[in-house]
Parts: sequence; structure tokens; C-alpha cells
Amino acid sequence: MNIRTKAGFAPPLTGFGGHFETEAVPGALPVGRNSPQKTPFGLYAEQLSGTAFTAPRSENRRSWLYRIRPAASHAPFTAYEHPTLLRAGPFDEAAPSPNRLRWDPLPLPQAPVDFVDGLVTYGGNGDVGAGVGVAIHLYAATQAMTDRVFFSADGELLIVPQQGRLTLKTELGVIDLEPEQIAVIPRGVRFSVGLPDGTARGYVCENYGALFRLPDLGPIGSNGLANPRDFETPQAWFEDRDQPTELIQKFQGRLWTTTLDHSPLDVVAWHGNLAPYAYDLRRFNTINTVSFDHPDPSIFTVLTSPSDTPGTANCDFVIFPPRWMVAEDTFRPPWFHRNVMSEFMGLVSGSYDAKEGGFAPGGASLHNQMNGHGPDRASYEKAVAADLKPHRISDTMAFMFESCWVIRPTKWATETPLAQPDYDAVWQGFRKAELPQ
Repeated sequence: MNIRTKAGFAPPLTGFGGHFETEAVPGALPVGRNSPQKTPFGLYAEQLSGTAFTAPRSENRRSWLYRIRPAASHAPFTAYEHPTLLRAGPFDEAAPSPNRLRWDPLPLPQAPVDFVDGLVTYGGNGDVGAGVGVAIHLYAATQAMTDRVFFSADGELLIVPQQGRLTLKTELGVIDLEPEQIAVIPRGVRFSVGLPDGTARGYVCENYGALFRLPDLGPIGSNGLANPRDFETPQAWFEDRDQPTELIQKFQGRLWTTTLDHSPLDVVAWHGNLAPYAYDLRRFNTINTVSFDHPDPSIFTVLTSPSDTPGTANCDFVIFPPRWMVAEDTFRPPWFHRNVMSEFMGLVSGSYDAKEGGFAPGGASLHNQMNGHGPDRASYEKAVAADLKPHRISDTMAFMFESCWVIRPTKWATETPLAQPDYDAVWQGFRKAELPQ
């Protein structure tokens, strides 16, 4: 796992959670005081708060940063004039539809386009101003962010690479990311994106609501699913670079820009429990059945952002990784279902066991609440005829952003030629059940 990080961090569930300290220059981190009168080397102390100051201790997330220049040192922001397909909640460009939707993969641009300009919003829910809901984006980039830095003031960013590696240079350190790994960038953290392979494509969930954390395990016990030890935060790293750098922020759904005379990625040391983190999806410990039937898809939850209703997520991040299927007398693919939760699915690699075709890596689908979906006809017929021996699903990494609110597609998502107009046809032609006379 090629990640320049410090191991041992997980988004805490209860208690104070992990607290980390790291310095890129020995002696840069003050000892005993967060904001002493005179900091080492004349660094500027700055607190980054991801929750309200008065949030309960178990939920409070903040870090102290010690930087070369204060983040407050910048000229006014102005509107970002470059055309963009980035959108935010409330999503009211297009009327929500109960129809099931599916899209072909977003193609890579022909012209040089970086991560920020390559973001395209498929849909979302909630309201960025109220701090509720999510936005779902895809990115397709062919150019590294050079002398440009970005942050979202609207929500934390869960980044899911699908094609091509990313180098995330953040204020708190560097994360090298590849497909089948994920990273979460906290709200407000500045970062730039490099492309080691020259191009990259993937998915982004922008979470307006409660911070992502590990789900409760309940009867599973103390082990399983995503293990805390496998989450990693970066070591301190900084740029001391005096040259013009564009700083772009997303604020209340719009992009704004200003130009600094230096790199803002200049944090020399930091300590706290709010930081970017990375996780390798291949380390997920899948829980499954060894008897009959199979558990609900919630058993594949990696991270959850809870809503005010207990047990109901503002957003769950769920994966469908390689796994053994051994259940007896059981329809093994996902069953037909109608769900109060809304499901946006993506595919990182391989194929998905409930779709025989049309759902390609880099593509996406949306099944909104209470609308029936499940395996297509070819997958169903194959599953009911299968000899139920132990079988390993080995070539797959699919995921789902699942939310308790309707995911409303953007105008672009409803009109793009990437949308598959014949998606409903995959559920046509099922034979009528034959009842006894």
C-alpha cells in the first residue's frame, strides 16, 4: 500500500478517539500549550475545527496546525468564472423522477483538465446551507493541479478512485491513492491533486451532514468489516514555496477563487483528531452467511454518516468486494427489493454479480427510494439454475452511496448521452409464475 501516512487512525465512534501529533521539522510542535505566546520558529498556531466547539467530547473533532503563514492571509475571493458542471444542494435543476437510471462511464477529457475542472455532479439531496445531505460527483482529469489548491467549505470529500492513481497533497500531509483505496478530506482542508499516471477518473461523495465514522458492530462483536487499525493519517509535510498559487474554494455550492503569493500547503506540524485519512478497501473483513439466505447489504458498510434518526443514515458508504458465497438453498445475488433508502452505485473494477452487462467500471446507477430493483433477467435465470457449490466472487469492487433521502439528479445527469435510455429493459421478459390449477 503506497501511502505516505502514519498508521493507526480510524474515525472514532465513542470516547475521545485517536489523537495524533506529527512534525516535519523537529521541535516545530509546541509542548504543553496549543497556542503559546511564542511558537517554535515563529510558526502560526491555527485551530481547524470540524465540529462546533461545544460538541460532546466523543464527537468533537479538531486539530491544531502550526504553519509558515496564517490561512487568514489572502485577498478577497471572487467568483470562479470557468464553466463548471459542479452543483450543490438543494438540487432543484430537474424534477426528481422515480425511474431507475444508469449511466455509461464518464469519458476522459480530450483537453488538459485538472481535478477541480473535471468534477461533474450526478445528483444529491439535502441542503448545503442546512448541513444535511450529500452531493455525488464524478471526476475525469488529464492534468495535475499545478500552482492550484482546492477546498470545500461545504462538506467532507470521500474520494473513490476508479482509474489512475492520485497524489493528494494536503495541508496535513501527502496521501498516494490508487483504485480500490479511498481517502476522506475533511471540510475546509486545502489540497491539490497530482496524477502519477497522467489521467484519472473516479467518484466523490461530498458529505454535508454528520462526519463519516465507523458503523456500530452490534451482534458482530468487536471485529469485522472495516478495522480501525487499517485507517491511516498522513505525517506532517509542507511546501515552503513563494510563488503565485490559485486557491479555489467551494462555498454554498459556488466556486470562488483568490491568488496567494505562496503555497498554502505550509503546515509544518499538527496534532489533534481531525485529519485526512485513507483506507484500502481490500482490507475490508467481509461478514457473510454460512447457512442460508444472506444478510442485508448494510453488512458491507465501511463508513456511515448518521442522521438525526437512530439507525438511519444521512449517507452510508457500502462496498461489494471479493468474497465467498456458500449459502445453501439460497438465491445468492441481491434479491428483488424496494427500499426506503436511495442507492447510488458505482463500479471500481470487474463486474457486479446482479448485472450481466451495461454496468461498466466508471459507470453509475441510481435507484431511488421505494422503486423496485434487483437482478436483471439474465442474472436471475443464471442464479436460480446454479449448482450451489461454494463459489468465490473474485473479480469485483462495487460500491454504494446510500441515503435516507431521495437523490435528485442534476439537469446534466438527466440529459447527458451517457444516460442509458433502455435501462428498464433489463427487467423485461420475466416469465409469469405458474400456480397450480
